[in-house]
Amino acid sequence: MTQFDNRNISMMMDFYEMTMANGYFRDVDADKKVVFDVFYRANPDEGGFAIFAGLEQVIEYVENMHFSEEDIAYFREQKLFSEEFLSYLKEFRFQGDIYAFPEGTIMYPDEPILTVEASLIDAQLVETAILAQINHQSLIATKARRIVRAAGDRAVSDFGARRAHNMDAATYGARAAYIGGVVGTATVSAGQMFGIPISGTMAHSWVMFYGDEFEAFKKYAETYPDATLLLVDTYDVIHSGIPNAIRVSREVLEPMGKRLKGIRIDSGDLAYLSKRVRVMLDEAGLSDCKIVVSNSLDEFTIASLLNQGACIDSFGVGERLITAKSQPVFGAVYKLSAVGDGKEFTPRLKVSENVEKITNPGRKDVYRVYDGDGHAVADLLAICGEKVDMSQPCRYVDPQKPWKNRYFEGVTAKNLRKLYIKDGKRVEELPSLDEIRDYVKYQLDHEIWQEEQRFENPHRHYLDMTPDYYELKMSLLHETRKQHG
Repeated sequence: MTQFDNRNISMMMDFYEMTMANGYFRDVDADKKVVFDVFYRANPDEGGFAIFAGLEQVIEYVENMHFSEEDIAYFREQKLFSEEFLSYLKEFRFQGDIYAFPEGTIMYPDEPILTVEASLIDAQLVETAILAQINHQSLIATKARRIVRAAGDRAVSDFGARRAHNMDAATYGARAAYIGGVVGTATVSAGQMFGIPISGTMAHSWVMFYGDEFEAFKKYAETYPDATLLLVDTYDVIHSGIPNAIRVSREVLEPMGKRLKGIRIDSGDLAYLSKRVRVMLDEAGLSDCKIVVSNSLDEFTIASLLNQGACIDSFGVGERLITAKSQPVFGAVYKLSAVGDGKEFTPRLKVSENVEKITNPGRKDVYRVYDGDGHAVADLLAICGEKVDMSQPCRYVDPQKPWKNRYFEGVTAKNLRKLYIKDGKRVEELPSLDEIRDYVKYQLDHEIWQEEQRFENPHRHYLDMTPDYYELKMSLLHETRKQHG
């Protein structure tokens, strides 16, 4: 099930995609094929890696892409498009191929995480929607993982819906956050759509409505005796909230044979308050009562709280997770890498005044290289179909230090990408959301160096090239320099 099932999102595109598609329709052989790569240039927050997310929604989008009569009428109103082109759009269905990393793959800058091989028009029309899905969910999944890492063995929940940029951002952001490692969400639509555990307690308005804090807590405990978690900072945590929570535990829950599950603090000095509250609860015989905190948290505030010895069992993280506040743009791009007829392709290269914007040309494979202990030591770009033999010393090129003669020895490698869409049809079964989430955790626990996961000055993961691929790129750069100066 997708959000707003009756909504056609095929029109979610930049207008230039239509003007270019119309031009190609007039002037280009319909059999002309192209290859576009999705990649990004820098990890968010200067981190050591990112998490690939949003693939399932990309596949759903291309499978269902079509233009309604209303869409065609809207394009006709623009007075730019021929009737022949509009008639073509009426019957349009995506007929291309899509290769991608499995969703949840740990990824790095400049490698093709998703590739579209299709007719020129097909490949052009899907650009914006693909980038929107991958940019958003990869950003939130990566941010969530940073926050979860800071929290250590303490649970993190997504509390961000009301601060998300819109309903889609809240719902799909919760999905991405779950991939990144949060234990659940307060966003009901995400729970319903994706099977994410949902949770929620009370609002300050509940306490304010009843006026008397004890009465408000009592009503809540009587309504939810098996899940009583009380928000204690409406008036005064130490002098009112916690004493009233303890009283409710003794006078309402314990006579029912129930225990107070927890309390939540949403303001103030969370380190100081949590330590005071822990003492008060323990002295009242409530050592099993959990302390949950919220209020503008992120990986840096959580790390600071725990370094101060805060007595916190779990975190509810909202705006700084769901908006990735510290760096709210992921920056994946969609660039042409080859042109051909479906059998033979000619590589294309984008050259820029900025070295980091020079693209990696052609159809290619991406291998992850593992040492004998299963740690990922590098990724390797190869010409598509090129034989990569790791059974013997295998020469590679570090594009940042190409003059060095380097070899992989005693390693293994696997091609990271799979064919998910063939001729517009799904050909690979997609994993469940829990399987994607477990895949992320497995990679970070067993394959990805801890030095790449630290927040400050993380180790750089190497993206190397086979000698043949490096020579291909250099020859294209040389030809471009001759042609264009």
